[in-house]
Amino acid sequence: MRTDIHIAQFIDLSYHSAMYNQNQLDAIDDVIQTKLIAAGLDHVIFMDMGGNAIAKHDNGKNYLDSTAFAALAAGNYAAVDAMAKLVGESEFSLLFHKGKKLSIHFSKVTDDTLLISMFNKELSLGLVRLKVADSIKEINQILVTS
Repeated sequence: MRTDIHIAQFIDLSYHSAMYNQNQLDAIDDVIQTKLIAAGLDHVIFMDMGGNAIAKHDNGKNYLDSTAFAALAAGNYAAVDAMAKLVGESEFSLLFHKGKKLSIHFSKVTDDTLLISMFNKELSLGLVRLKVADSIKEINQILVTS
């Protein structure tokens, strides 16, 4: 067993900041609103790996400091990505945290972006995964065609 491996070998702290035009941002906003928030999700953040929110929406029922949350989510994803590499996986592209009241679903959209979805116990994980997967397909289509 190797003992000279350092965690820094597994964490890529660089990310490629992409530029999005207004049409793309508007279309991504529309997908988040109509596919995810309308389906009952509480909060959705489309963000880069550096923790910068690109688009964020909520259902208006409770407050979330989305700036702090996005930064923490980026760190969480980077830590889990490093763990994946330690166990021989190239990545864990989906993360899920279940709480008593709210759960958090992390999905990789592109190499540089994540979609973070928060939902209450009234929604099933299966429905959230289905809606998120469909939304990611649409967002990826927006990013390549706009």
